[in-house]
Order: sequence, then structure tokens, then C-alpha cells
Amino acid sequence: MIKRSLLFIPVFVSGIFFGQHKFLNTPKLSEEDLKSEKSTAQQDAPAEVLYRSIHMRIDYNGYLYKDVVDRVKIYNKDNASKFLNQEIQTYDNNKGSRETLSNLKANTFNYEGGKIVVTKVERDQKYKSTEDKNYNITKFAFPNVKNGSVVEYSYSVLTPFLGSTPRVLIEEEIPVRYVEYVFETPKPLGYSINYKGSISPTHRETGPQNIYGGEYEVYRFGYENVPAFKDEKYVQNNENYKTGIKAELNSAVFDNQLKSYTLSWNDVRKRLMENDDFGEQLKKQNLVKELLPTEIKALPTMEKAAAILKFVQKNYTWNKEDDVFTDKGIRNLISSKTGNTAEINLLLTMLLRSADIDADPVVLSTVKRGVLLSYSPSIAQLNYVLASFEDEGKFYLLDGTVKQSEINMIAPKALNYYGLAVGKKEMKQIDIFYPDTSKTLLTVDAKMNPDGTFEGHFSDRDTKLYAMVVNENYLENKEDYTKTYKDKYKFSLTNLKHGLQENNDFETSFDFTSDTFVDVIGNKLVFNPLLFLYSQNHDFNQKEPRKAPLEFYSAYDKIKKVTITLPEGYVFENVPKSKKFRTEDSALQYTYLVTQAGNKLTVESIVNVDDSVFPKEYYPAFTQIFDNIAKQEAQVVTAVKK
Repeated sequence: MIKRSLLFIPVFVSGIFFGQHKFLNTPKLSEEDLKSEKSTAQQDAPAEVLYRSIHMRIDYNGYLYKDVVDRVKIYNKDNASKFLNQEIQTYDNNKGSRETLSNLKANTFNYEGGKIVVTKVERDQKYKSTEDKNYNITKFAFPNVKNGSVVEYSYSVLTPFLGSTPRVLIEEEIPVRYVEYVFETPKPLGYSINYKGSISPTHRETGPQNIYGGEYEVYRFGYENVPAFKDEKYVQNNENYKTGIKAELNSAVFDNQLKSYTLSWNDVRKRLMENDDFGEQLKKQNLVKELLPTEIKALPTMEKAAAILKFVQKNYTWNKEDDVFTDKGIRNLISSKTGNTAEINLLLTMLLRSADIDADPVVLSTVKRGVLLSYSPSIAQLNYVLASFEDEGKFYLLDGTVKQSEINMIAPKALNYYGLAVGKKEMKQIDIFYPDTSKTLLTVDAKMNPDGTFEGHFSDRDTKLYAMVVNENYLENKEDYTKTYKDKYKFSLTNLKHGLQENNDFETSFDFTSDTFVDVIGNKLVFNPLLFLYSQNHDFNQKEPRKAPLEFYSAYDKIKKVTITLPEGYVFENVPKSKKFRTEDSALQYTYLVTQAGNKLTVESIVNVDDSVFPKEYYPAFTQIFDNIAKQEAQVVTAVKK
């Protein structure tokens, strides 16, 4: 059973609040802000948001204007790169409708010689790129940035897309002195303002107002002195847990007739199935009826599904683009052998159906996109497709985009709590987790020499989903991956090898020699029997209260096994005793196992974590267990010559 916690509780804002606070009033940059050397809110902060305004306004012609002003004080430019290099994204549906960017201004402010010096980002310092068929990105970097600079940019975006606005995050990883969210819509349009997170606005103003020459509904929220949001370890996407606001169209009045835009997930299913780039592609079964080898169709269901997955992996290649819709279609995929996520996995679904397996596509939001919000049905949330089928009452997922995947072992980026199976009659919410246990096996076989030096062989092997993750990291940048091992282990490494094994395990191995493991005390050689696998620190050391669940890719076992052979004439003394400890529900267990045979000693350290997600309330238990592990593994042994 998944030990999950509730991610968000949406809050729908209503009511009228009138205050004296003035919104949309960008303050003049002060000399005091330019002269300041550190944030009063957090003295070690590398930067601080001084002012940020996000203003969205819909006119009576059906266009949304988004105006943004962003001003950030830089205290340590080396640790504030996120704020020195900016990207502005605009959307193009490639069907005649697109967003347009205008009035982009960007400046760096410095205080020099008793006056404010302005350095502009010039036109030729801004450039556009198309990194996705639907998105254009304008990029620029602030010039002349020093410790103490203030950087500021502003821009406007005009968009015809009124259904769903981007979520605006209130929290940053740096302090925020002031941030405001303003949304204004003409009366004929009704929007739901959904809110997630724990930060309440300092100022708010909502309700009807006569502005811009018409009747508007306004939603204005201002926040002062928002503390820095500290990212937590073992969280797949920390932005899921930041306070945010999002406006979504729910109704409109035309000619005194109310039209509802509120969707159910079954409405979404209908739209998907009617779409040329999704449901209409699935109908083209004739394209695939002759693709599979005959012998595959004769196999039992589970073997058949596994064989079809392997067939897709062998014959078709993912083009690195994720989308819920096909780009060039199934016919092109079959001929070109290359396609996006939707094309690969819709083809996989169609092949399963052609082999008499009752298969359906599954749509979802990837980890980077954010957790699927079940309370807000929308195609805009979806950017990934899987294949699925049921057999003997059990539900199975398949992902043909990854050559290494197996049944129920899908790309890690898709392991995002929930997905929606697009059935023939209804949309069904399903859990998306990896159901098996991955293992990390760290093995050292070492020999100690009479002079206290060590030599031996090391192996780092990952299995199942962990192997997939590590292999992806390795293939992304082989040089950097190798460098991490050389940087981590400060002794002589030879014969360093990395690679995927025939059984899909991923293994790194090397030979080593070292003279740094032993302390010589008189005639005794003292050392930790785990050698370089011992660490006095661990990652569950957060002092602040935990905000997010603990999220791992899968349940896992981490096993460290070290075998040490002493030279002839040497014996072990002060050998640690074996020990076990666990949480009350056995969800987290640890075993320290020591065995000795003559001059050979073997120590095994085994951590068992029985689930992929734990609620935040489990964090103290993890801290306590790993504190005890660190103490247990700090024990040393003595080698003495007899």
C-alpha cells in the first residue's frame, strides 16, 4: 500500500475584500536598495525579489493581456544565476493562433560614484529559439552584473487562449519582499481562481468593479515578506509544494445565454477521442494489422504483451519530444521509425489491440510539468501517453519510448502519482507508481597488506528502475558521469568501467589501491571495515519541519558488502557485533551483519525501504533510523600481527 499524503487542497476564492493597498503601483528603485549588502530577511540569501507584479487582463474582444514586472536584488551573483539569465515562453498552436511578446525591457542597475548607473539589455542581446514545435522562447542575460546590482525586466504578452492561464508561483528559493497577482475579467466571463499552498496574501481585493470602461470581476492578491522556499531532498518536483494561483475559465454569457466551460474528465476523454492527433489515430488499425510477427500473436497474454513491447523498442525510436498528441501521425512513424511519445505509445496500444489484448492509452502529466490536478479537468495538463491493458483483474502499464523499459517499468519522469486511462466509454483515474523494488549493490573485495595499504575491486550495481535512471544519467553525459566517481573517491582508481549489463542491470566497477584507510596505533592497525563506503553523514538531516512527502523512484534495497582479507599472521580484534533495527511498521529496516572466517571478515549493511512514497510525517523516523545507521557504521576493527 502506498504511504501517500494529500498533495494539494484547492481553495476557490470568492467574496469581496476592500483594502487601502494600492495594486499595480511599481515603486521607484531606491538608492537604499542599491546600497544594501545583504537581505534583512535572510542574511545568506544570494538574491531577493524586491518587487514582482503579474497582471492579467481580458478585454471585451476576447484577448488576454499579461503584463509582468520583475525586480531582483543580487547579493552573490555566483549563486544567483537563475535570476541573471531569463527565458520568456510564448505558445503557438500551429493552427493560426499564437501568443505575441512585446515591450520587453531589461536593465541592470548599479550604484557607482554616488549615482545610479543603468546598463540596458540591447536588442541584439535578446534572441529567440524554438525548442518545441509549440513554444517560442526569448532569452537574454543581464549585462554588467556585480554583487549589489539590481536587475529588472518587464514585458507584455498578448494571448487569444483564455481557457486556462499559467499557474503563478508566489514562493521563490530566495526571499520575496513583495509580489502581487492581479486578474481582471469582463463580467460575461466567469473564472475559477484556484489556490494551492500555505502562504496567505497580506492584501486582497476581489469583486465587481467598473474599470476599463466596463464591468469587471477583479481578483487582486498582494504578498509581503514571503520567506524563501527551501527545496527539500527526495522530492521529485519541489514546485508542486509552492504556493500558487491559477485562473480557469468556467462559464461565459453570450446573448443572455449561459455557456458552461467546466469540463469533466469524461468531457476531456471525448475531446481526445475526437482529435485528429489522438483518437482519430487510434482508429487506423489497418495500418498495424500486418506489422507483428505471427508467432507473437500465439503467445499467452503477458508474454505477448512483453514481446510486443520489445518489438516496438527494437523497431521504433523516440525523438525526445513529449506530447499527448501525435506530431506527424502513426503512418509516418511506421515509415520513418521515429516519433514522439504519443506516436510511440499510441502505436504500442494499437499493436496490443491487433493481438487481441484489450488495451487503452493512458494520459498524464510528467513530473516536471507537475502533479495532475484531478479537481481541474483539462487537456492542457496532459503531456505524456502510455499504453495499458488489464489481465486477470490486474492493470499493467507499458512505455515504448525507453529501450530499457519492461511491463510496469516506465520512464521515471512519468511516475507522477496519477494518470487517466482513456477507455472506450469513460476516463478512469489510475495510480502510476513502480510496483517493484529496485536494488543498489555496493560490493568491495579488498586485501590489506602488512604496511596497512589496501588493494581490491569495487562494484556498484543498480537493478530494475534504478538501473534505468542511472543509465539515462550516464548516456546524457558519459564524461561527467565518470568524473563523479573520480571526484568522489580520492584514491587511485584503475580499470574504471560503466555500462548496462545483459540483464539490464547497470554496473560501475574499478580496481583500487589506497594508503588512507588505516590508522596505525602502536602495533595495531585500526580501520572502518566498510572502508570508503562508510559516511558519517546522511541526507535525512533537515532541521526545519518537512513540507513535502518523501518521494523515491521506487521501493529500494541498498546493500553494502565489504570483504577484507588480512595478510598471513594477522588477526582481527574488536570486531563489531551484528545488529538490526526498524520502524514499528517495518516500512524502514536496517541490518548490520558481520561474519568472520579466520583472517577474512565480511560486513554487510542492508537498508530496506518498502515503498516509493512516504508522507512527511515519516521524516523523523527516517532521521532517527539513519542517525543510528551512521553510529553503527562508525565502528572500527583492529588488525594485529600475532
